[in-house]
Amino acid sequence: MKGMMFKNNIEPYYFLNPSAYDTAWLAMIPQEDHDQSNQPMFKNCLEWVLNNQNHVGFWGECDANGKPTIECLPATLACMVALKKWNVGSSLIEKGLEFVHANAEMFLKDMNGRQCPRWFAIVFPGIVEFAQTNGLENLFPETVRENVSYIFRCQREELVGKNHCPPLLSYLEALPPSYDIDEEVIINNLSDDGSLFQSPSATSQAFMATGNQECLAYLMSLAQRCPNGVPPTYPMDEDILKLCMVNQVIRLGLAEQFFNEIEEILGHVYRNYLEQETWVRPTNLVALAAQLYKDSLAFRLLRLHGYNISPMSFCWFLCEEEIREEIEMNYEYFSSILLNIYRASDLMFSGEYVLEEAKSFSRNLLEKYIFLRDGDQTSPILSKFHKVIEHELNIPWIARLDHLEHRMWIEETEANAPWRGKTSFFRISHLYNNELLQLAKLNYEFRQSIYRKELEELKGWSKDWELSDMGFGREKTSYCYFAVAASTTLPCDSYIRMLVAKSAILITVADDFYDMKGSLSELEDLTDAVRRWDSRGLSSHSKIIFDALNNLVTETATKYLKHEGTDITSSLQDLWYETFLSWLIEAKWSRMKIRPSIDDYIKTGMTSVATHTLVLPASCFVKPSLPIEKLRPKQYETVTKLLMVIARLLNDMQSYQKEKEEGKVNSVLAFLIENPEAEIEDSIAYVREILDKKKKELLEHVLMDGFTDLPKPSKDLHLSCLKVFQMFFNSTNRFDSNTEVLHDIKKAIYIPLEVGTLKPLQDLPLHFAEPKKKNAKTLASFKWFLKQNSRTSFTAHQVSRPRVGKGYGIIPIAPKLALGLL
Repeated sequence: MKGMMFKNNIEPYYFLNPSAYDTAWLAMIPQEDHDQSNQPMFKNCLEWVLNNQNHVGFWGECDANGKPTIECLPATLACMVALKKWNVGSSLIEKGLEFVHANAEMFLKDMNGRQCPRWFAIVFPGIVEFAQTNGLENLFPETVRENVSYIFRCQREELVGKNHCPPLLSYLEALPPSYDIDEEVIINNLSDDGSLFQSPSATSQAFMATGNQECLAYLMSLAQRCPNGVPPTYPMDEDILKLCMVNQVIRLGLAEQFFNEIEEILGHVYRNYLEQETWVRPTNLVALAAQLYKDSLAFRLLRLHGYNISPMSFCWFLCEEEIREEIEMNYEYFSSILLNIYRASDLMFSGEYVLEEAKSFSRNLLEKYIFLRDGDQTSPILSKFHKVIEHELNIPWIARLDHLEHRMWIEETEANAPWRGKTSFFRISHLYNNELLQLAKLNYEFRQSIYRKELEELKGWSKDWELSDMGFGREKTSYCYFAVAASTTLPCDSYIRMLVAKSAILITVADDFYDMKGSLSELEDLTDAVRRWDSRGLSSHSKIIFDALNNLVTETATKYLKHEGTDITSSLQDLWYETFLSWLIEAKWSRMKIRPSIDDYIKTGMTSVATHTLVLPASCFVKPSLPIEKLRPKQYETVTKLLMVIARLLNDMQSYQKEKEEGKVNSVLAFLIENPEAEIEDSIAYVREILDKKKKELLEHVLMDGFTDLPKPSKDLHLSCLKVFQMFFNSTNRFDSNTEVLHDIKKAIYIPLEVGTLKPLQDLPLHFAEPKKKNAKTLASFKWFLKQNSRTSFTAHQVSRPRVGKGYGIIPIAPKLALGLL
C-alpha cells in the first residue's frame, strides 16, 4: 500500500475514481480532421467505456454493497450514446438498455419536488433527450414515463447566476436546444485553463459547439493525465488528493503504519502554506468549494499533528460577505465542505473566536441540510452521508473514542466523500479503497483479537485479587479495559493498556469503598496504611484493596527498574497516597456534613478523580518516557492539572443530583452554597463555562510545543484520558449505568465488522507467488495469509512463481492492482 499510494512517482490522479459520465462525453468527440471525423479523438476514453460496464449492465458508481445508485442512470445513458455514436459495443448497449428498463422505476418512483436532486433534474432530462435523438428509443417502460415527464418539467434557471452552485452553464452538455446558447457566452465563461467550470463533460460540449482551441488543449491535457477514465472535475489541487489520502488512512485506523508517509505529506503541505505570499480569491463557486475543502481539511490535519497554523488559513470565508451568502444560498452543494469546516472547528484553542463563529455558521447550515434531506432514500450514499453529519453534530469529537470511530469510517466509507461533483461524489478510487479497506479491516479485527485476549486476562486478574466480587459498589472491569483500549490507537503497548486498566479498576473499587462501604475508622486505617505502605492491622475489604495495590505498584516499579535502571517505588507510593488521602477528605466532608468552599472542593476533587494516577505511571513506559520527577505532586505539569480539573467537573456535571440526595458535595452544589440566590441552571452554566475554557487550554497544551516538557506520547495519553471522561460523562453518567456502554464494548471488542461486499483477494486478478524460502515459518505464514483472504481454495492457474523480489510476492495481471507482501 505504501508503494501504491505514497511513492513520489505515483500520479495523483491515479487515485480518483473515473467518472463514467464525463469519460463518455470525451469519447463522443470526433477527430478534428474532416477526413477522420468518423473516428473518436480520444480512443482511450472509448476503450474505457467498452471495458468498464458493470456485469449487471450499468456504468458508474455503486454503493458499498455493490448496488447501483441513481448516479448510474445518466452515466449509463451517456456511455450507451458514446457506443452508439461510433457503432461499437452493440451487446453492451443491449445490456445497458436491459438495466435501464429493469431499474428505472425503482430509481424514479420517489422523484417528487423535494427529493429530486438539482443536478439530476438538470442532467437526466438532457441526457434522455440526447439519447433519443441519437437513436436510443424506448428507454423507459410505460409505467415510469410519467415520472420522467415530471423531471423534464424542472424550472428554468439563469445560465450563470448567484442562486445556484454550480451554475447552470456548467451543465452545458445536458441543456436542451431551447436555451440556444451563443458561442460568445460559452467562450466568455471559460476559465484560464480552457475549461468550462473545470467540468470535462461541459468542456467537451463547449469544444464540439465552438471548436475553441483552448478547450481542446484542456481536454488533451486531461486525457493525457488520466488515460484510464477521467475524473468529474479537472484540474484538482494535488495537495487535496494527498490530504484526502492522509485523512483516509488516519480515519481507517492505519496512521501508525503510515507514520512517515503522513508526516512527509503534511510537512509538504505546511511548507506550501508558509510560502504562499498572498491569498487569491477563488474565481467561481466550484473553485471556492475546492479551496475551502482543502483549507479546512489541511487545518484540521496540520493542527492535529502539532503544526502551528492559524484558523484564518480556512476561516477567510467568514470575512467575505459575498462568499458567506453564496455558501448559505448553496448550502446543499457545500454540505460536505461545511462538515469539514465543522470538524476543523473542533480543534479550538482559547481566544480563537473566529473558530467559534465557523462552528456556529457550519452547524446551522448542516442542521438545515439534515432537515431538507430527512428521510431521503433516493441515494444510499446521501443517506449514509446524512448519518455521518448527524453523528458529528450529536456527539462532540472530544467524546468519541478512536477505535469505534475507525469502525464507523470503515463501515460507512461510501459516505465519506470530499464534496459533490456534478453527478457524483469525489472520492479516492475504489480500486485502491478496496485494498486499503481490506488492510483496515484486517487491522481492526487483529486489534479486536488482542483486546479479547487482554480483557480475559484482566478479568482473571480482578478475580484473583478478589476485586470483581467485593459485594458492594461497581464492577467495571470491562468498562475500564474498553475505555483504555478504544480511546486511541496509542499506546500500542499491551503492558501500558493493562497498567492503566488495572489502575482504573483499583480506583473504582477503592473510591466506592470510601463512598459507601467503609466506616470512618476503616478509611483512616487504610489511608494510613497506604501512607506507611504497610498492611499491618488491615482486614477484610481494606486488606484486599491494599494487597492488590501493593502488587500493582511493585510490578510497575520492578518493570521500570529492569528497563530504565531507576527505582520509582516511592514516587508511585506517594502518588497513590495522595489519591487515597483525597478520598478520605471527601468521606469526612460527607459524613460530618462539612460544606467546603468551591476552591477547597476543586483542590481535593481534582485529585480524587485520579486521572493523574492513571496517566503518569503509564507515561513512564512510553517512548520517550516521562521524566520521573513529574510523578511527584509538586512537579505536575499544567496539562496534568488541567486534565484533573476537567475530569472532576465532567463527573460533577452528571452526578450532582445523585450526590445531592446522598448528602455529598460537588462543584455544581458548592457554587449554589456560595451563591444562595443562584438557580441550578446558573451553577451548571458556571461549571460548563469553566469546562469549555479548560478543555481548550488542554488541547493547546497537548497539540502544540512549548507549553510542557512532557513527551508527545504522554501528552497523547492525557488527551485520550480526557476523551474517555467526556465519553462517559458527555450527557449522562454512562459509567454508573450497567447497560449504556455494553453495545459499544461489544462493537469494539467482539462484533465483526460489517463492510458490505469487499472483494476477497482471490476475486482480484492477482497471481500468488509461493515463498522462495520454504522453511516452516514462511510456509505457515503464507498458508495463513491465503486462509485469511480466501473464501474458496485457489486453483492451479491462480498460483504461479514469478521472479520478483524476496519472500512472498503478489504479482498483478493489471499494474493498478499491484500489492506486495514482503
